[in-house]
Amino acid sequence: MFQLNTIKKVTFAAVITMSMGANATELKLSHQWSTKDVRHKVAQIVADEVAAAGVDLDIKIFPSKSLVKPKEQYNFISRNLLDMSVFPLSYAAGQQPAVSVTLMPGLVKNHDHAARLSQSPFMASLQEKMLEDNVMVLVHGYLAGGFVGKDNCIVKPADVEGMQIRAAGKSFEQMLIGAGASITSMSSADIYSAMQTGVLNAANTSSSSFVSYRIYEQVKCYTPASENIALWFLYQPLIMSKDKFDSLNAEQQTALLAAAKKAEAFYLKEAKTEDAKSAEIFRKAGVEIAEMTQADFDEWKAIAEETSYKDFVNSVDGGQELLDMALSVD
Repeated sequence: MFQLNTIKKVTFAAVITMSMGANATELKLSHQWSTKDVRHKVAQIVADEVAAAGVDLDIKIFPSKSLVKPKEQYNFISRNLLDMSVFPLSYAAGQQPAVSVTLMPGLVKNHDHAARLSQSPFMASLQEKMLEDNVMVLVHGYLAGGFVGKDNCIVKPADVEGMQIRAAGKSFEQMLIGAGASITSMSSADIYSAMQTGVLNAANTSSSSFVSYRIYEQVKCYTPASENIALWFLYQPLIMSKDKFDSLNAEQQTALLAAAKKAEAFYLKEAKTEDAKSAEIFRKAGVEIAEMTQADFDEWKAIAEETSYKDFVNSVDGGQELLDMALSVD
């Protein structure tokens, strides 16, 4: 009798557990990187923390562009065809031109400055524009980056003249064109094959992506971001459909926001180490490591101000105000 009752209790508990699982809300999160990348780890922290909260909310992560193509993720979220993504925001400039300011050459000074930008009125204003597209930010995060050259080093504008190069967004593309380069647009996930087949002579992207996509196997020289000089910073937040967030109950929303806060602290800490780690990985792979000087940086910045900065102000509604807000953050 005891054994029978025990079996009944266990069976009943199993049915209840299965029923709860069946009623759980599932969110789909897509990104383009490997599971070793810091951006995947950010997503995983959010998923794990939400699961531990026990609020019947499950986040299923689809890494390595296995669900949605990299540049389509913002649009899919905007249309409620995807729930979440860790996303290089400048990719969405075609739909929301204002976001190109998040990859403006020389705008971000260092990782701590990036964190201050994320909490500033500048970012609040940008988020208002994103909400018009049904997109909200859960986790803020900037990553620094640099240049790679297949045959030579890139530190100053003259080094890219005549090259076929990939840049992460419109603002960098404009600056590089101003320096005499030709642009081939693609996501960072496609840099490796483009280098391998000779489509690209050079590229720039984040330190994390250079490592995640093993670009050190295809290049001769790497110019990483340093602690004091980093021309390339890109805002790469974890974003979510606002409609989907609003459809969650209060407990689920609270758990999600708490998880996002923990993930954001991790993201900033790891971002600060990615640049040095990437340089060491490239060095161990036999790639030459070059350094950008302050004079080199100033040359790039001068070209950017005459190309990407000027175009942003002239072509984006409220562009001057948004740029001024960003530049005002110490």
